[in-house]
Amino acid sequence: MDALHPRLLVDRFADCFRFYDALLPELIGATRTRGAEHGPYASWDVGTEGVLMLFDRTAMAEVVGTGLLPGESPGPTQDHTMLVSRVADLDAAYALCLAHGAHPVTPPTHRPAWGEGLHTAHVRDPAGTLLELQSY
Repeated sequence: MDALHPRLLVDRFADCFRFYDALLPELIGATRTRGAEHGPYASWDVGTEGVLMLFDRTAMAEVVGTGLLPGESPGPTQDHTMLVSRVADLDAAYALCLAHGAHPVTPPTHRPAWGEGLHTAHVRDPAGTLLELQSY
């Protein structure tokens, strides 16, 4: 049985699939267990634990009956979700994300107010989901 894991509902499934399929093996040692670029579903595990799943937003809206609701607000909003990964080498992990198409948000930065020795960097995946890389 998997522990609680994120399932991202995405509009740009193929772009997000390519991003995570290229990034996750090197970043956290994940392997793809299901799915392909054409969607609508894909998943990656580390060992026997599920770590990330992608699902096409339109397909999920059909299942839960929200297909007629707007998918986005008319203007920018604050983030509601962030994926966080502890990494051994923050600079290398940040560069790896950018090399696979992540959009930079904040470069590696020391965050003493958040915890002793904590360093973070932030990027966005192709669908705009915020990722935090951290080392401490």
